[in-house]
Amino acid sequence: MKRKYQEIKDSITSKINSGFWKEGEQITSEIELAKEFGVSRMTANRAIKELAGEGVLNRVFGLGTFVNKQVPQAPLFEIRNIAEEIRERGHRHTASVILLKKEVITNKVALLMELPAGTKVYHSIIVHSENDVPVQLEERYINPALAPDYLEQDFEAITPNEYLMAVTPFTEAEHIIESVSPNKKSMRLLELDCSEPCLLLSRRAWVGSVIASNSTLLYPGSRYRLGGRFVRQARTQG
Repeated sequence: MKRKYQEIKDSITSKINSGFWKEGEQITSEIELAKEFGVSRMTANRAIKELAGEGVLNRVFGLGTFVNKQVPQAPLFEIRNIAEEIRERGHRHTASVILLKKEVITNKVALLMELPAGTKVYHSIIVHSENDVPVQLEERYINPALAPDYLEQDFEAITPNEYLMAVTPFTEAEHIIESVSPNKKSMRLLELDCSEPCLLLSRRAWVGSVIASNSTLLYPGSRYRLGGRFVRQARTQG
């Protein structure tokens, strides 16, 4: 059975997602929420406090609780299709293919992919947009042996993630996240007016013992968040 504070959280987020409460608008007070759901004020406070911690709400002392600017959050521990994420929010996904070719990799990429220097791999650069606003700059290096038809795909119709998960599902992945300042090319592709901090997710994915892809996903800090939740298993006493 769903706990009461979670019911309140779900109700608030549902009203925000439906447009009942818009960005900057004040939501129902803790006292009113407690009465509506038949719970203590402490339970209503927990729901609001957690949503504020997640960036959904903004609590202003003495004034009330307001809807924050809703910044999409990408899953941190999963390999998901960004087009699917965007569509789940009721928004429109588009993609622009900047580069798609076979080339000799640099020594740095060769080391990351555990391939001999001089090896040829597939290289793609794609900008993903949400309602025509660029939210991700994706660069991938693909091992041709594991996805031989990669260059033949229309990546404005499907994403590389969607294609790769269909033909060669990953069995293991490594994620590294850091804050970076974008270079001029990245700023141009992401349509940034200034060098705002960006989140860079570097990902290597394996199929068995072979590295299938090495990719970097660059997100403008003001347009996207990366997040995740995990559960720690309790220790059993022997």
